[in-house]
Amino acid sequence: MTGVAPKSLSAFPFPFTTDSYRYSTNLAPAGTEVPTATGRWGDRLVDVDGDYETELAERATILAADPGRHAVLPHMRPACWDAMLTLMRALATTYPEVMSLDGDGDTWRWRNARLGVVQDFTVGDDSSLPAEPLAYVAAQVQEDVVLLDQRGDELFVDAGVVTFAAAWSFGFDVGMEFLEVHGPVPRLRESGVVTRARDFIVRLQPGEAYRRTNWSMAMGHRLDQSLERYPEWAPDRDAAVDADDDAFGRLVHLRVEVQHLIRLPESGAICFLIRTYLLSLSDLVTVEPWRLRAAAVLAELPEDLADYKGFAPHRDRIVAWLRHHGGT
Repeated sequence: MTGVAPKSLSAFPFPFTTDSYRYSTNLAPAGTEVPTATGRWGDRLVDVDGDYETELAERATILAADPGRHAVLPHMRPACWDAMLTLMRALATTYPEVMSLDGDGDTWRWRNARLGVVQDFTVGDDSSLPAEPLAYVAAQVQEDVVLLDQRGDELFVDAGVVTFAAAWSFGFDVGMEFLEVHGPVPRLRESGVVTRARDFIVRLQPGEAYRRTNWSMAMGHRLDQSLERYPEWAPDRDAAVDADDDAFGRLVHLRVEVQHLIRLPESGAICFLIRTYLLSLSDLVTVEPWRLRAAAVLAELPEDLADYKGFAPHRDRIVAWLRHHGGT
């Protein structure tokens, strides 16, 4: 690939570092830049890009139709304020030309010129915002936001706004313990990865932030592949069977989540951010190192993991498609 990569490729978090994949914690300090064949990613805690307004509009539509995607258990109210201020500070630091947070003590002014927002508020006073604090800030970041409460050495999913889930239901998971939430993932408990991840998270100190990636294969360009909307996106898997060669490349996507874990400074809760990126096979194969590596990883992945990652029935065709479409 020559020249400057388009934004969708230059900042895409390609997840594979070797020709095989198994579950691992793959944690790195937040803000650590990752060079790729097309550019770089990873230097930002929250990432605002060209899809900002479109994705936020989609989130608002989803929440209006299904308010259960937003939930806050009563004891998490202070953590919601903490998360809102933490994310606002990150946005203002990263995008000072369009966003700012000014104030002292409990009284603050938030400005988001990208959305035409100027909001004065008082910390702890829900009536000073047009929405609950977590919902308010979730309307201004492309990431899904989950808050984990720590009780002893256990973590609990006790608040969040999740509109772009991949084959899971936030509404079902609210109140569940961290290990329970990850129960359906094959090989995860046996490998010890999820227990090590839990132990790492509970040791995070206030203000510390780490990052990891997760991935799957998706049929169709849909951010919202939650279980609540399974009847809408499941047919895309069947459509792939009959798709011609060009349509198949446009339909099948590599779906990557960049996940941040932040120990909030005031409440001590864990803020878990999930930012989702989609890249069609048609675009992926324009980057030769990615094409070769993706084909190798998908071909080698054990069947149970391929099934969980959403592509087992189409594995052979995806791998063949990637191998055939080189040199574009």
